[in-house]
Amino acid sequence: MTSDSVQTATSPEAQLVEFYRRKGYMRVPNKTRRKKESRTYKMGYEIRLVAQTKRELALMRRLLRSVGLTPGKPFAKSNQWRQPIYGKSAMERFNQWIEQFD
Repeated sequence: MTSDSVQTATSPEAQLVEFYRRKGYMRVPNKTRRKKESRTYKMGYEIRLVAQTKRELALMRRLLRSVGLTPGKPFAKSNQWRQPIYGKSAMERFNQWIEQFD
């Protein structure tokens, strides 16, 4: 899938779901470990979208802001860019969009 095919989606939510379906993933905390290690285990809810280019990354960040989500600091990994989105409420909204566009 190219970035052009992602851009043809109509709504910003649909475009973000397409980015997620391409290579994105979610990270959720381990509740048992969080109870046992409450002071040291700090992992929270996180969605990571994967961009092939800086141009795609810029598009992702614009889309996230347009739907009211705050993009985290992007980072490079394996010649690609990862765009994190933090928070349980952001994950819940994103899951609703995924179900909506199935």
